[in-house]
Amino acid sequence: MKGKVLIVSAPSGSGKSTIVNFLMKEHPEFRLAFSVSATSRPPRGQEQDGVDYYFLSAEEFRRHIEADDFLEYEEVYEGRFYGTLKSQVEEKLAAGKNVVFDVDVKGGINIKKYYGEAALSVFIQPPSVEVLRERLIGRNTDEMGQIEQRLAKAEYEMSFASQFDRILVNDNLEVAKQEAVALLEGFLG
Repeated sequence: MKGKVLIVSAPSGSGKSTIVNFLMKEHPEFRLAFSVSATSRPPRGQEQDGVDYYFLSAEEFRRHIEADDFLEYEEVYEGRFYGTLKSQVEEKLAAGKNVVFDVDVKGGINIKKYYGEAALSVFIQPPSVEVLRERLIGRNTDEMGQIEQRLAKAEYEMSFASQFDRILVNDNLEVAKQEAVALLEGFLG
């Protein structure tokens, strides 16, 4: 039986990666396989090629765009591309896995359009922009200029929330995790 698609999108710092990692580690019954995105940005910290992202040069990324190899892609910041290679997703779906996407808002909307009813799109929303600011500062991974850029982008991204099947407000991480489990149980049957 072919798998289904779970799309999780949110502004940076909203908790989407934490929730996705929780679902994958704590709920093997969902048969989740993570969709590893490609990016033209360099690795951060301990990130590994093929595990966290497929790290490509901007030139390689553009070649894949020209070859129509992407399910979706976006130039998120100037010269910084992110995208999903069709081949790795289709391989997992054909094997009966349910593929999880941790993607930006526009990518999430495009993947939902591509897969239609075989996909559940979930937007994880922070309780407020101020809480998001505190979370991004607390992560201690970006300089203040980058944080301000992310916050401006977050406000823009939150305007797309209504285009998702479900909105999950993450004001309490444990509650948000359980709401995510309930959503998946309902979707996967």
